[in-house]
Amino acid sequence: MIEDLINDFVSGYNNGNWKSAVTISVSVFLFGLLLHFLFFKIINRFINGKDRFYLKNIKAKFRMPSLVFIITLTLEIIIVTFAPANDLMSIINHIVRIILILSIGWLLMRLVSFGKDTIIRRFDIYQRDNLKARRVYTQFKILERIIHFVIILIVFGIVLTTFESIRKVGISLFASAGVAGVIIGFAAQKLLATVIAGFQIAITQPIRIDDVVIVENEWGWIEEINLTFVVVRIWDKRRLVLPTTYFIEKPFQNWTRVSSDINGTVFIYTDYNVSFKALREELTRILKNDENWDGKVNNLQVTNATEKTVEIRVLVSATDSPTAWDLRVNVREKLIEFLQNNYPESLPKTRIRINEKEEK
Repeated sequence: MIEDLINDFVSGYNNGNWKSAVTISVSVFLFGLLLHFLFFKIINRFINGKDRFYLKNIKAKFRMPSLVFIITLTLEIIIVTFAPANDLMSIINHIVRIILILSIGWLLMRLVSFGKDTIIRRFDIYQRDNLKARRVYTQFKILERIIHFVIILIVFGIVLTTFESIRKVGISLFASAGVAGVIIGFAAQKLLATVIAGFQIAITQPIRIDDVVIVENEWGWIEEINLTFVVVRIWDKRRLVLPTTYFIEKPFQNWTRVSSDINGTVFIYTDYNVSFKALREELTRILKNDENWDGKVNNLQVTNATEKTVEIRVLVSATDSPTAWDLRVNVREKLIEFLQNNYPESLPKTRIRINEKEEK
């Protein structure tokens, strides 16, 4: 079988042309590889020892897909131009054409990623006031995944059309596409709702990358937003994975929706004879000596009183939620120490009055 195919391949050339055809084919193939090698050699020369983001990104993203593209493109040109028409070359040509289509899709996906990296590199997500940066990161990361998804679907469809049998089946099923569409719609209703929710999050942005949120009674950061699911990094390094529909259909807390700065509360319970003036002065002293305080909010109020204790609420502010947490912990500890050392009689206590009956 294999020997017959090889003989058929060789006999497809005229006796006087096969040597020149092979020579030209090899020359074209080597010329394509040489162009690829020289291009990335020049890029290497420019980026060595220098911080050239664009050149480094081009090398990292396009070196392999462009190599595959050049190899398959030159092979396709050689086969179409010089190869004889027989069954073996038809099979080889089909395989090369599929790889060429896949390489084009690979290049397009890398081009989208390169454009995304070029845009978001101007925004520093690690700075304190990073609201705009997080908005841009979220939009372009979701947009990148959406475009990648579309490219994969298109490339997969084009590859299928290269098979004659599948193309004929597709034409025969075209008449019943309406019924099939309804069936598929019901079957994929959940998936479509999740994908649409991903689009909606990208546009309306109820959450963004690195937002501080409380979901399912857990406090954490938005670590990853995909087309179908969202990853929340919990404060103790656990990961909570939720469908994108969760953030469209259910209520949740977003502490950094407008800005990253936040107010924190501390509750202290004391006896009625506590000195509120002394507590306010001590709170001011504590905040001035704490680097976590941003200098904006310093408030102490009596928010409740029961038959046993007085509830005192301390309101402070910080630049972000992790800093606010550290500030609240420190303020609570220092105020309790202040009461223990200076006003121990003002700590919560239970009073009991005993009336003794006089003996007659």
